[in-house]
Amino acid sequence: MTGRTFAFLAVPVVVAGLIVFGDNYLLRLATTVAMYVALATAWNIVGGFSGYPSFATAAFFGLGAYAGGIALSHGVPLIAAWAGAGIVTALFALLLGLAILHLRGHYFAIGSLVVADVLREVTNSWTSLTGGGMGLNVPLVGGSSTAQAQLFLVAMATVAVLAVLAALWISGTRLGVALRCIEQNEDAAQVIGVDTRRAKVTAFAISSLFIGAAGAIYASWTTYIDPTDVYDVSLSVKPIIMALLGGVGTIIGPVIGAFVFLGLEELIWRNSLEFHAGILGLLVVALVLFLPGGLRDLRGRGIWSWLRRAPPAKAQTGDTP
Repeated sequence: MTGRTFAFLAVPVVVAGLIVFGDNYLLRLATTVAMYVALATAWNIVGGFSGYPSFATAAFFGLGAYAGGIALSHGVPLIAAWAGAGIVTALFALLLGLAILHLRGHYFAIGSLVVADVLREVTNSWTSLTGGGMGLNVPLVGGSSTAQAQLFLVAMATVAVLAVLAALWISGTRLGVALRCIEQNEDAAQVIGVDTRRAKVTAFAISSLFIGAAGAIYASWTTYIDPTDVYDVSLSVKPIIMALLGGVGTIIGPVIGAFVFLGLEELIWRNSLEFHAGILGLLVVALVLFLPGGLRDLRGRGIWSWLRRAPPAKAQTGDTP
């Protein structure tokens, strides 16, 4: 049994164990980390595989949250509302990708960053549908609080697993090869016949599908959303940090990064909310400068590695027998 097969088989076992033995606090943490895995893995499909620094995660998350919340408010069944929100987000990303994916580098980063601001203003203005700045109350899911927590854990974990499976599938297809070529040298990829625009737009749409579905589940989970919350720029920054922590462009890296990030969030940042944004910025700079390969770079840079190095050989002299 390979490590990947064991990992995927372990997921339902862990989720089942949490459902049976976990309290509401553990269920909340598990649901949060599943959401982080989905967001980081989805971002990695574009930002890691193709090297395009997308900051549109907050836009897709907010759009999915409102699409799912509005659908539920109009009587659409729960699963259909979540799936439909993902599809709506993917269609939006498809059109957005056709419009901005000709940009590169910081131009693309800025172009993707402002999308969340545009959607926030649209949401604030469309009060008849979205509730505007007052927010939107999402219909409650039936059952006890524990049953609801268990449902949202299963739903968010399903999206996370599907996102990882999609990334794994993409990495072994022609699309994955095209994205890797784009990441290495987009101009050279075009010369050898790679349809770079099609590859980028396809990856962008697939990535947004999981982000939108996660946003819809989040809306049902919290039962109330507002533009400030679901279009928060930190939702665009956090997945990047998670991918950087675990290793950008890898399959397992964003998963590891999501767990590490949640640990940092629970242990450190909850106690320093006023410095939260500053800490995020410093962490991004530190990762880019000192650990570009993520935490796996520590294997060759730690004190233990230094201690294991052999001492330098002494110079040999002519008098030495």
